[in-house]
Amino acid sequence: MTKQEKNEVIELLKEKFNQYNNFYITDTESLTVEQVTKLRKHCFDKSIEVKVAKNTLIKKALESIDTEKYSGVYPALNKVTALMFSENPKEPAVILSSFRKSNNNTKPELKAAFINGDVFVGDNQLKALTEIKTKNELIGEVIGLLQSPIQRVIGALQNRPEAAAEAAPVEG
Repeated sequence: MTKQEKNEVIELLKEKFNQYNNFYITDTESLTVEQVTKLRKHCFDKSIEVKVAKNTLIKKALESIDTEKYSGVYPALNKVTALMFSENPKEPAVILSSFRKSNNNTKPELKAAFINGDVFVGDNQLKALTEIKTKNELIGEVIGLLQSPIQRVIGALQNRPEAAAEAAPVEG
């Protein structure tokens, strides 16, 4: 790989890191070509971009953006590395988990995840990442909580006998 090609890869990676607030660093080393193709298809179906690059180039791209911000993921840059970029912080974790179950495998292994500024290191974090609530899920919960007291008041008013009597037409 020439210096020019390396610089192009670094620039491409910088664009992806700037574009996405969430990325996963995985180890796909022991997967067959067929399994990697299948994993990429699952990712494509969920709008997750998968990139494979040399660890040194990934590190250089991250360091050129913000050395301190990404320092927690540097130790995970070893062996074969596949990056998964996603708008949804939980979707790559769900894909990794379901892919493992369907293949009776422990790979691909999660090395680290960078989610909205927080770093999760180690494969033992995968289950927790599958349970992260998305922005829309959190908004839905807040709206539900805000509606709950109003619905109880309306329900109480509708169930009061005198409220029903007042609402009934008077024959005269």
